[in-house]
Amino acid sequence: MNRINGGGRSDMSRKGISGLMILRITAVLIAVMIVITQFHSEKVILPEATARSGIGSQAVLNKVKKVDTAGTRDSVGVSLTALPIKQELAKVEDKKKVVYLTFDDGPSDLTDQVLDILKEAKAPSTFFVLGAQAKRSPEIINRIVEAGHALGNHTYNHEYDKLYHNFTEFWRQIKQTEEVVNEITGFRPQLVRAPGGTYGHFDDTYFNLLEQGGYKVFDWDLDTGDSKRKGVPAAEIIRNITSAKQKDKVIVLMHDGAGHGETVKALPEIIAFYKDKGYEFRALTDEVKPVQFTIDSKVKSKGRTNPSVAWVESHIVPNSALFGPPKALYVEAGGVEMKLNSGEYELRNGQYLVPLRATMERLGAKVSWNHKGRSAVISWGKATVTLDTEKNTLAVEVQGQLLEQNGVKLEVKNGSLWLPLRTLLETTGHDVVSVISGVEENRVQAL
Repeated sequence: MNRINGGGRSDMSRKGISGLMILRITAVLIAVMIVITQFHSEKVILPEATARSGIGSQAVLNKVKKVDTAGTRDSVGVSLTALPIKQELAKVEDKKKVVYLTFDDGPSDLTDQVLDILKEAKAPSTFFVLGAQAKRSPEIINRIVEAGHALGNHTYNHEYDKLYHNFTEFWRQIKQTEEVVNEITGFRPQLVRAPGGTYGHFDDTYFNLLEQGGYKVFDWDLDTGDSKRKGVPAAEIIRNITSAKQKDKVIVLMHDGAGHGETVKALPEIIAFYKDKGYEFRALTDEVKPVQFTIDSKVKSKGRTNPSVAWVESHIVPNSALFGPPKALYVEAGGVEMKLNSGEYELRNGQYLVPLRATMERLGAKVSWNHKGRSAVISWGKATVTLDTEKNTLAVEVQGQLLEQNGVKLEVKNGSLWLPLRTLLETTGHDVVSVISGVEENRVQAL
């Protein structure tokens, strides 16, 4: 009996446990089904949709399930689809094969032919131009820009002896070409290519100061060899392209200067080669990671003289503002601080140009105009400064005694008299002690 009862209780217990397990398993399955249903019924927010609707990545985080890369929910708290849009797009971009065709030494009579070929092939490219050539052919420069190609700076005259004797000469030619292009097109090229490339020519000073000045220096991945000697035949140029090891991202060096007719002949076949290989043609931008050669150890033995700290502060530091977002200029002098908004001043050749009356009156000086003498008179403290607009001279008097009289470059813009800020401050007895170009503002401090 006991056995039976015991056996009966055991059977009953087993049946109870089995039933309980079934209930638990059923409940778990139902819960899983509910979760799966909810997971799949929830809207998936794609980066493209987010971009079009203007919803930021944080909004995506709030709406998308939290999944780690192994598929475990809630273990990490970040969804793959919640990555910032730029990262998603970057992944897609990395998979693309892109070729950047670049042309040096122009413009010349051949450049129009190059532009015709590129237009027919729908192949955006980049032209690193010489200032001297651009000055002779402004209409070609305009055509390059209007066709959607990029313009880069290739110095003014391509003369190695001058360019690589010291950095200040290289900088002078970069700025000279920049002004030529700006006068023609209304913008300043940020892309720079060194004649002959940086290897054997650049040292740390060249690289660092150009970067600090806001420029992007580009060498190349693949040289077509069209300038190795005079008259390199088109067949050889093409062979140098097709026989090279192919990369997913490649910057190709060619020349559109005088004497490169064979390059023009080779260009259609070069374009066809890259199209057949699935490459997309693009122009270089400041967002493209530059290709830069290593520094030749022999360059260090050239005995160059590096620019002084004062030269760097007056030329390099303020230059970066040309390529950044609009920034206000703050000027401190004589214990007074004033502000010129973006558009109220200009940076040219490393110098701030400012409107005379607005600048001095905001610093607390008195400015008057002498109609008879065609001159502006500044009274600031004990000093009186007279700017003669006809003679382009600047005279400084203190308590009626003439201290100095110098020539000065004056400009009239929109009815206002403009001149270099440093000249204005130092002639009124306020020597400049620092020039700072910050992320959000520019600042000049004077005594």
